[in-house]
Amino acid sequence: MPPVDPTAAYARKGRGAASNPEGRFESVRHQAEDDGWQSLLLDEDAPRPRTEVTGERARSVITRNDSPDIAFEQALNPYRGCEHGCIYCYARPSHGYLNLSPGLDFETRLRAKTNLAEVLRAELARPGYRPSPINIGSNTDPYQPVEKRWRLTRAALELLAECRHPCTLVTKNALVERDLDLLAAMAHENLVQVFVSVNSLDNHLAAKLEPRASAPHRRIKAIAALAEAGVPVGVLVAPIIPALNDHDMEAVLEQAHAAGARCAGYTVLRLPYELKTLFREWLALHAPQRAAHVMSLVQQMNGGRDYDSDFRTRMRGQGVFAQLLRRRFEVACRRHGYGRARDLQLDTARFVPPRKSSPQGELF
Repeated sequence: MPPVDPTAAYARKGRGAASNPEGRFESVRHQAEDDGWQSLLLDEDAPRPRTEVTGERARSVITRNDSPDIAFEQALNPYRGCEHGCIYCYARPSHGYLNLSPGLDFETRLRAKTNLAEVLRAELARPGYRPSPINIGSNTDPYQPVEKRWRLTRAALELLAECRHPCTLVTKNALVERDLDLLAAMAHENLVQVFVSVNSLDNHLAAKLEPRASAPHRRIKAIAALAEAGVPVGVLVAPIIPALNDHDMEAVLEQAHAAGARCAGYTVLRLPYELKTLFREWLALHAPQRAAHVMSLVQQMNGGRDYDSDFRTRMRGQGVFAQLLRRRFEVACRRHGYGRARDLQLDTARFVPPRKSSPQGELF
């Protein structure tokens, strides 16, 4: 079988990115050329790139946040890269720090922090540590498919439950139901809140936009399972992509509320760094007739550019279309009686620092 050009842009079944361009920190660029002997295989018969997970030893796992438009102060991400393959993921450019591509590499060449629980225990045990809710999944999804094997999110939750440390989770995978035993117990002590991301109810669109995430209807069922178990759950309609999935906003909010979600939030599409090119490639392949219209509205919400990093507007956009989205969201939330995510104050007073790991074990 002839080799596959990893940099060529074409649709790959089960993957979100259409190509594998070099990251912005790379000084060398590769470009394949066809020699006339069909050395480039660019059709759906090409072998699909497999997911590779490499373990890494983290020196720290809690990251601090001081961005004024983000609600949490602390975050934890068990994995680098995400097999869900969401083409819109704002975390894709972070793979450049590993000398890997924000394209296919981001969803196929993953890093698992194998010592996560050990390092987290040490950080929580520090004398000067001040507890505040830790968000799990701020960058990559903690319940992406590889979590079934590696169970790093589960390990983090077990430690947080042991220490009575509050946390929030963000996911678009029904695998969160696996940990209902831990989550229900933590919820009983006001230590956890879960947010499920649902930005469309169209299974066909989701299969292309976020190919390895749980189907939208399955995420709605996960919301119902969490709510039934007594776990506070909210829905995030994120990201909203104009002229692509924005028409589903009200329907998502209606179904999520019926399933048990009691708070809601939304963000608009963000295209930092290499993500601009990757998303345009995706549009050309999967929505060519509306590609120009989508990008025109995206630019209207970003002051004429593909992306504006201003903290005041990057999450919700600016301009007429952004105002319309905000009005629609507010009306739908009032209709269904949604509260705000910040209305639930998780309990930090119960926190008990863990003992540091010791080769002598527990003698007393």
